[in-house]
Amino acid sequence: MSGTKSAFPTAPATRAAIIVSHGQPSQPDRAEASLGQLALKVAAELPDWQVASATMAAKGALERRLEQMPGACLFPLFMADGWFTGTALPQRLIRQTTILAPLGLDQGLPLLAARILQQEISRRGWPVDQTDVLIAGHGGQNSANPAKATRRFATGLSALLPLGSVTCGFVEEPPKLDQIAAKTGQYSLCLPFFAAKGLHVRRDIPEMLKQGGFQGDLLDPISLAPEIPALIARTLKNAQTQEKAA
Repeated sequence: MSGTKSAFPTAPATRAAIIVSHGQPSQPDRAEASLGQLALKVAAELPDWQVASATMAAKGALERRLEQMPGACLFPLFMADGWFTGTALPQRLIRQTTILAPLGLDQGLPLLAARILQQEISRRGWPVDQTDVLIAGHGGQNSANPAKATRRFATGLSALLPLGSVTCGFVEEPPKLDQIAAKTGQYSLCLPFFAAKGLHVRRDIPEMLKQGGFQGDLLDPISLAPEIPALIARTLKNAQTQEKAA
């Protein structure tokens, strides 16, 4: 569990959370370390919490964390609800555990994205109302949830920033990313709606943008934004407050 031990505060924690991601079956240690760094940043926002992490791809990692932190809730670092969060994750639980909504459905995510895009547009000196934003989503043939979550995010973003357009293009289902990229103009930003910088983000999205003649700039995935740890921390605190009030 490289990179996660120091996420534990020195004083006894009164609240606990485990950040869970899919991870990389081919390189489980690398993904574990990366997620552990995120846990450290979230822990820095929550000094009276115990915050740790585990990927589902690392054999036994989640089960060990659940044994160490029996009262912890789970925060899924996924962009949509579906088989992983609704079936695969619950099947791995060793006791009754609260599973929060995944990152991609967080109500604060569109506002965070709006602020980032405003900064990126201002830095380039572009007119906001002439800037096209292309949300690159995963999509999928087996479930409508990934595309639904991507469109929900795009709708929320559209209501917050007077952009020229906000459209969604997908890697694994129509409308494909390259098709939508071909319709964007000179002032264009592509924001990947992904939970990590995996092969889709590093390889497939740049290739599809090139195929579509994309003239703009590709940003890092929204999940890698510096403001994400603070957003997760707020979500954890709000969830605990709501649980106490129930």
